[in-house]
Amino acid sequence: MRPRPTTDRGPRCMVDRLICYRAPSTVASVKEIADWLRARIDADVTVRDRFLDVHRTDDLAERFAEARVPSSSDRETGNTMLGTIRYEERALENPEREGGVLYDGTAVQRALNDALPADQRGLETLHVPVLDRAIGTWGDHDGRWHKRVNVLGQPALVSVPGLYEAPAKPEAYYEEKQRHALLSGETPPREVLENQVEGEFLIEDDPRTTDALKGYVLQGYHFLETGEAFCDREGCRLYNAHYHEELIDAQLREPAFCSDHARRYAP
Repeated sequence: MRPRPTTDRGPRCMVDRLICYRAPSTVASVKEIADWLRARIDADVTVRDRFLDVHRTDDLAERFAEARVPSSSDRETGNTMLGTIRYEERALENPEREGGVLYDGTAVQRALNDALPADQRGLETLHVPVLDRAIGTWGDHDGRWHKRVNVLGQPALVSVPGLYEAPAKPEAYYEEKQRHALLSGETPPREVLENQVEGEFLIEDDPRTTDALKGYVLQGYHFLETGEAFCDREGCRLYNAHYHEELIDAQLREPAFCSDHARRYAP
């Protein structure tokens, strides 16, 4: 068994099992993420199908409707008109048709926690749904919603769209995207953005998606085990990157961890 070293705060709990849930409408390979985790944590790691299929409840579509963010600068959420709930029902059945909606990550987390069987809500088993939806949290400091890659807790949410959209890209990316949209009315293809914009960033369906998500799933485990939300050292897989260049440095380059977290998680 891999030893469980403690931090100054001590372990928050002992996670004995981690369940990752697939996001079949994305390029993310949850099986590969699970294999990576098995070499690094002292917990049984298993993979299940899409969380929203495995743990479906009758009110889940309405809960997603209540979690919708209508405006980036409005704290109030939710649109429970019949048409919106019908949209959410269709999105549950056909996830590839969902898109362009931001959800309150903490409200989604509560809804998915309630969807778990009562005997699976304990912190000994961490559930990690990899989601095909954009999630965010409200910033009291600036009065606006911010997209997130993950929301820590039980379950620990990991958003594939958030990987592409939450960290800031180089300014030239947004300028080129706007210029192309004005000329053609469409989003420029990846090849155009990669060739025209200097700097490193991930965009939708990026082939590096799976590798980049590994650290974000680990962050969910680390939070329950230690009580530490993120590492403050840039370049560590546990670092909370605010820019794409920081994300790439933390998730896709060596060394994978800072010296402190390498003692815990290096294989």
